Amino acid sequence: MNTRIRRTAVTLAAAAVLPLALSACSDSGDDSAKSDSSSKASASAPASDDSMAGAGSDTAMDKPFGSACSSVPTSGAGSFDGMAQDPVATAASNNPALSTLVAAVKKAGLVDTLNNAQNITVFAPTNDAFAKIPKATLDKVLNDKAQLTKILTYHVVGQKLTPKDLENGSFDTLEKSKVMTSGSGESYTVDDSANVVCGNVKTANANVYIIDSVLMPAG
Repeated sequence: MNTRIRRTAVTLAAAAVLPLALSACSDSGDDSAKSDSSSKASASAPASDDSMAGAGSDTAMDKPFGSACSSVPTSGAGSFDGMAQDPVATAASNNPALSTLVAAVKKAGLVDTLNNAQNITVFAPTNDAFAKIPKATLDKVLNDKAQLTKILTYHVVGQKLTPKDLENGSFDTLEKSKVMTSGSGESYTVDDSANVVCGNVKTANANVYIIDSVLMPAG
């Protein structure tokens, strides 16, 4: 009789312990799953607002900027995407606002020089910039190849300049003297006389900053 009671007691105790053990195992599994789920969620979580903002601002700064950018064609060879495929003199020839500059480059025989150069920056005066020069003076310059070459090569720097570089810069030009830049954000001037009206335009071999005045080297 005592033996039967003891066996019954043992059976009841085991029955009581088993659910507790199963419960503990289940809780442990849940915690493990939660931990795995948490780590996976953390790994796949999107970047913070700050990092996203940083990426966005970098991308924004890498795009053309300025009031005159709106006049650039939205498609075709003269668009920003189109210009990025061609070397700089060819790219400029596809932009209607730079036709006077292109004519001057051809007269000076600089098309191949500019197209074959690597990693340069060109400050490109618009047609309106050339129109500021009295016609008689402009005609005289256009017919003086040495003077024209001097002026045009003064607009070319032998390295690719970013907007950040322009904030307070002094750069050697292909004309062998220095050009000065200043500004910030989307507002920059060159030699304190020309404003960048459409900046950070990419071509296959150059960064282009379209300006509203023709730069004149000293001498």
